Amino acid sequence: MPEVIIEVQGLKKSFGEVSAVRGLDLTIFQGEMFGIIGPDGAGKTTLIRLLCGVLEPDEGSGRILGYDLIKEIKEIKSSIGYFSQRFSLYGDLTVDENIEFFAEIHEVSDYQPRRERLLEFTRLKPFRERLAEKLSGGMRQKLALACSLVHTPKIIFLDEPTTGVDPVSRRDFWKILSELVQEGIAIVLTTPYLDEAERCTRVGFMNQGKFMAIDSPRKIKNFIEDKVIELVPDEIRRAYKLLKQVPEIKELQALGDKLNLLVKDEQEVMPRIYQSLEKEGLKIKSWRVITPSLENVFVALQKIS
Repeated sequence: MPEVIIEVQGLKKSFGEVSAVRGLDLTIFQGEMFGIIGPDGAGKTTLIRLLCGVLEPDEGSGRILGYDLIKEIKEIKSSIGYFSQRFSLYGDLTVDENIEFFAEIHEVSDYQPRRERLLEFTRLKPFRERLAEKLSGGMRQKLALACSLVHTPKIIFLDEPTTGVDPVSRRDFWKILSELVQEGIAIVLTTPYLDEAERCTRVGFMNQGKFMAIDSPRKIKNFIEDKVIELVPDEIRRAYKLLKQVPEIKELQALGDKLNLLVKDEQEVMPRIYQSLEKEGLKIKSWRVITPSLENVFVALQKIS
């Protein structure tokens, strides 16, 4: 059994009348990449800041790497890396100088070998003399990650690290995260991208300050019993409008030239779908039942909660 590195019980945090985190329990194990998913206002960022000691909980208890979440914040902060949505690089400092600055903050004296490895690791070595303000969005994110790793943390907390980053840089960033996990560093992150969540060891679906479900991406797809139909009509816009009127279809999404339908029983609903489309002169090129996506599961769980 992997070692428990994060364990919290009954965590609560409110801002005035707004309850951001409501009696939350969570256990995370060594070597995990744990993804926190949820809509805006679900409490994801507040939870990350509570676990990092940036905020103090109103109620609840916990231990991070064996340290008490309330009484031993200093020890926790020295053992973790925190990459927030507002991670502040210094635009008038070079890549090298930014890493040096964060090394000094964390009192890392012999930081040069570590900096060389991080520059190699993040593929920023050719840009080490470039000012941070002159870097692309993806390169700034990699530099911010390097700065949060300079003191060799055992856990990295990342709050939406790839938001606003181009697809190629997102892919590179995730390759780096995968390599960190292979080195034994645990990663806890929030992300608005469900394709990124698929890469996590486990994911937690969060809404209104609590987790609705926690499990591996593969197992969490079994949380709903409904079927997902992938349907290819000859005219997707007209078909979408018509199928919105079919009451047996619980959810309907247009994805490129395909429609995704969430239904209780495909054998029961397909005759009705054929009838509705053929009545208006539309044809179905193909259809099949597919595995539910994390988005399908998340939408269904939100309705249940």
